[in-house]
This record gives sequence, C-alpha cells and structure tokens, in this order.
Amino acid sequence: MHDLLIRNASIIDGTGQAAFDGDLLVRDGRIASVGSVGSIDEEPDIQAVDATGLTLMPGLIDAHCHITFDEPRSNDELFFHRRAGLAAIIAARNVQRLLRAGVTGFLDADCIYDLGVDVRDAIESGVIEGPRMSTGGYALLTSVGGTAGQLIPDAGTRGYAKIVSSRAEITTEVRRQVKTGVDWIKVHVTGLIPRQRDAGEIQAWSLDELRCVCDTAHELGVPVVGHCRNPTSIRNSVRAGMDMILHATFMDEPTLEEVIEAKVPLVPTFTFQANLADYGDQVGANPDLREVFRREIEDSAQTLRRAYDAGVPLLCGSESGFSLTPYGDWHYRELQVFVEALGLTPLQAISCATRECAVALGLAGQVGELAEGQLADLLLFDGDPAADVKILGERSRIKAVYIGGRAIDLEDRDPPRRPIAGWRTSAYSDAILRRRDVLD
Repeated sequence: MHDLLIRNASIIDGTGQAAFDGDLLVRDGRIASVGSVGSIDEEPDIQAVDATGLTLMPGLIDAHCHITFDEPRSNDELFFHRRAGLAAIIAARNVQRLLRAGVTGFLDADCIYDLGVDVRDAIESGVIEGPRMSTGGYALLTSVGGTAGQLIPDAGTRGYAKIVSSRAEITTEVRRQVKTGVDWIKVHVTGLIPRQRDAGEIQAWSLDELRCVCDTAHELGVPVVGHCRNPTSIRNSVRAGMDMILHATFMDEPTLEEVIEAKVPLVPTFTFQANLADYGDQVGANPDLREVFRREIEDSAQTLRRAYDAGVPLLCGSESGFSLTPYGDWHYRELQVFVEALGLTPLQAISCATRECAVALGLAGQVGELAEGQLADLLLFDGDPAADVKILGERSRIKAVYIGGRAIDLEDRDPPRRPIAGWRTSAYSDAILRRRDVLD
C-alpha cells in the first residue's frame, strides 16, 4: 500500500463525464480524495507527482483475454503444441506486457490446462507482477464443438476445452472447477459445423443444459459467462441465468428485448474481427474470411448500440492471445471500434473499458472509476484520449501505471525471445500482428 498525491492532471474519471483539471490522493492503496486543483493539501512525506499536461484515468480493464495461449497462429498449434509448464512460465512474462500497455485488470475466461488459477494466484501473491486477474478454467463444450470444428474430440479435454455430454458430467465439471478456484465458468454455447448454413454459429447446448450449468455454478457462488454468436444462444443464455455474454452478435428483435430486460453485460470483442478485416492481407488471411468478419461488426453494431442506449452494460474485450491480437498491442482497439462502428463518444468508450469492466473482475464498484474508496489502479497518459481513443495504443505516451497506488516499472527488461522447438507450427495467419508493424 502506498500514499500518493497526483496534482494538476486532466482527470477522466471513467463515468463518461467530461474531463476536469484536478488532484487525486491515494492512501492505503485506495483513492482517498478527488477534487479540483489545489483542493487537496500536500502532507509531509507523501509522494507527490506533478501531472501538468497529462491525463489521469482509470487503468484499462480487458474483459476478454487469453493469457495462456501465447499467440498461436492456428488451432492446431494451440491444441497440440503447447506444454503446461512452459505455457505457465510464458504467461508469467506476457502478463507484464499487459501492464506496460496500461491494462490494470483482465478476465481470462478460459485457458489451457486450467492454468488461469495458477497465474492469478502467482500475481496476487506477488510471485510475478501483473494486472488484477479473474479467471475461468476449461471452457465447457458439448461434442458438437466450438470454433475449432473437428479438432474437438467427443469426450475429454483438448486445448482450452472440456467436453461434457450429460447433466452429471456438467455438474461434476462445474464443481471440479469451483474446487480448483475459478472466478468464472465459461460455456462455449455456439460453434461451427462443416455444412454451416446460418449466419454466425449454431447453438450447441439445450436450454436445459445451460440451466444446469448456471444453477450448479450459482449454488456455489460462481458466475457464468457464455460465448454466443446467434440469437437463440443469446436468448437461451439469458433465460438460463447467465451473468455475462461474450460476442452477442446476430441478435434479432425478440433477443434484443430479452437482453434489455435482463441487463446482462455484453462483451462484443470485435478487436479480432477488426484486425482480420483491416490487416488480414499482412498475415495471409483469406479475403472471403476478412469480409465475413467485417460484416459481423457492421451487422451487429446497430443492435448493440440499441442495447447500450437501453442501459445494457457494454464491456471492452480484445481477445488478446492470438496471432491477430498479441498481448500489449491491441487493448485500445475495442474502444476504437465502439467509437467508429457503434457511435459511442470516446468518453463513453473509455467508461466501457474501465468502470463497466469491473464486473468482469468481480470488483464492481471497487475499481474502474476515479472516485473515493475505489482501488487506485491508475493510468497517467500524455495526450487526450477523450479526443481520440486510438492514442491509448501509443506506448510512448504512457507515463505511469499504478496498481493499488504502487507504480509499475514500465521498462521492458525481457531478453529477446528466441524460437522454441515445436511451439510455432501451421498457420491460419503467417505472422504475429504487432501494432508497430502495421501502423508505425
């Protein structure tokens, strides 16, 4: 815990309100006071920072990240060429890349080898340095599979997936994950099949099965998040009592009405699609696939905006962890899509990436806003994100990142990484899509 006084900053408080010039006091890891310039007295022996010309805002929270994947270029690479021990060691390095990008919290809803709990506990105990983290374990799938098609077996585990085929198996796996210490249960509600006819994906779970997941998890005090890319999956997930929905694309009118009534938080996670659409040519992506992903954003943007206007929380998630969304490079991109495709103001988008995302950490009302009593997870930035959220991706503008009022070392001290035998294999993209490679 550290006491800190930041003076003369342009403060974006995370609520969507206009920025104001002010001071902020941190005591014992939490925000003790926020006020106008000069309203907070400077005390002896307190660390003071002059933030004249800088923006002070809550640290970014990424509500959809895969920290254990290590940027695979294919599902084959992710499922068959990862080792549990090495994946955990590499994840411990990659969480630091999030911090240096201004990300002070993230949700890893599913992971390979159930490693998320170990990474989270290593961060919380101070073994490694990283953002605040909440985590799931294996994603629950039926034998229909998820987005990896026939790479998913009919039983057992593979990659991030645990295949369940009955109420007894669902209950057993949810209870096992809760015993392990997960913060969330993740369900891959929709998936792809070889002769796909409908837009989006098909629903791979019955309503009764989804209720079984939610009832079992909720009885043990753990929330449930679902991957949903079609209207019936979203509607049934809401009816089953799901606590958050990833993607939530291809909604129809009846589904939108139920989402609005339930006010279930949505995490569209358009960053992956936006990167493939805009930069797919640089990573060898199929032009037809690029167009499909571009259309998913265009076809869903208006519906998601209507949900937002009706009071449904929208959260920012980057899907970082793949070759198209590497760690530390694209966490700002979802804000950009919210502004450009959904028509949110930059301040509204910032709120979606800070205050609204607190629910993904299990810390709603405790983090993501610059207000008295909140945890002092802060980003001090050279520039005005309220004018252009894209500048949040410019690493050189980040002047300080604080977790609980403690300053993070922003210098990248990692030695150059060399190839690991068997770790990188066949490609659905031919390169890692680093922001600096496509924009600098």
